[in-house]
Amino acid sequence: MDESSLAPNATPVGLSRSQRLDRLPFTRQHGRLLAGSGVGWALDAMDVGLVSFILAALAAQWSLSPGELSAIASIGFVGMAVGASLGGLLADRIGRRQVFALTLLIYGVATGASALVTGIGLLLVLRFLVGLGLGAELPVASTLVSEYAPARIRGRVVVALEAFWALGWLLAAVIGYLVVPASADGWRWAFVLGMVPAVYAVVIRWGLPESVRFLERQGRDVEAESAVRRFEASAGIEAPAAEAVAPAPTAAPPGPPGSAPRLTTLWSPRYRRRTLALWLTWFGTNFSYYGAFIWLPSLLVSSGFTLVKSFEYTLIITVAQLPGYAVSAILIERWGRRPTLATFLAGSALSAVAFGLADSVPAVLAAGMALSFFNLGAWGALYAVTPEVYPTDLRATGAGSAAAFGRIASIIAPLLVPLLRSTTGLTGLFVVFAVAFAVAAVAALGLPERRGRALED
Repeated sequence: MDESSLAPNATPVGLSRSQRLDRLPFTRQHGRLLAGSGVGWALDAMDVGLVSFILAALAAQWSLSPGELSAIASIGFVGMAVGASLGGLLADRIGRRQVFALTLLIYGVATGASALVTGIGLLLVLRFLVGLGLGAELPVASTLVSEYAPARIRGRVVVALEAFWALGWLLAAVIGYLVVPASADGWRWAFVLGMVPAVYAVVIRWGLPESVRFLERQGRDVEAESAVRRFEASAGIEAPAAEAVAPAPTAAPPGPPGSAPRLTTLWSPRYRRRTLALWLTWFGTNFSYYGAFIWLPSLLVSSGFTLVKSFEYTLIITVAQLPGYAVSAILIERWGRRPTLATFLAGSALSAVAFGLADSVPAVLAAGMALSFFNLGAWGALYAVTPEVYPTDLRATGAGSAAAFGRIASIIAPLLVPLLRSTTGLTGLFVVFAVAFAVAAVAALGLPERRGRALED
């Protein structure tokens, strides 16, 4: 993805705006969009990751029961489920960029306010608001980046966006290791650092372009043309005369500018199979990922490690997420979306079993790193394929609905962990996670394969 192989410096007559974007090389404008969205993505991950460390600290400081800890972990995912569904609908109605900025602001402010709480009741309310913003932001950001990325490298670009999640989670692990155990108020300072997204929301609002496909659907052709020309100029391509631009394709079913997408369309005969496959993949991946990683520091503590040592091991395990994304980014344009996603989910299932059976520190670290590698590589592939499943007028709605259904699993999993841990032990707990990964891997085989193809309008 460099600018050394620029396309010809004149656009052929008759190309639509989407086709003009697809033929571009990866330019500085793409880099700015990726970095701008990615930083927001990393800050999201930092917030989610911090909770796993804060739970371990609050358990000791507030003498919380496993049920209370589960409630704190799960309430955020309740907000994420609501936010993902509403965010997708709003993004197809008022625009991707607007929703992206609004969601960053909501969860950034709520996270900062969490530093001031003195009891579990208010913390639960604020964690719900944090989840509301976070759940809406993720599918919207991936949709926006996907709609600008050239077709031949779209999957790789979206996986690169997802890789910012690993950076954010790694930052959370560093804060958890250095800040949370440093004092009795360490967890409060961790929440204060989570306020950064509130400031970054301003940058998002004014620095990122709106989706060209969305603008065309709204009849805002002047703005759409201006956005495309900025990307063409970044590649050194001369923009065509207005009369040489092919008209934007009409989506099916057609609707007037500003018309609201309908959730029922996702289950129409045309989309039913892909919707079922996508929702099952999201559900299984969410269940195992959040069940395992939200509780990871606490599970290590309950296995006999000190708080500081459990945070240290979690940090080491988290580092393995980065090469997972890198390998996924390579394979997704060579193998395709489906085989890459299914392979990484199968690897996650095997790694989960290995972690449950680990009986020494080296085995725990090796299995944990393998789980990080495969699970986060799967997340990268899942976010790459999701915006490709639906046409423009349903894209954010479909992505948000799949994410919302997945969040149901992320609500259930943290609540079940204490129960499963006490009844089946650590081995049985991670076997359950492995089964969920396996179900997701099978479901992924039912998704459409659109490697190198233009987004469906």
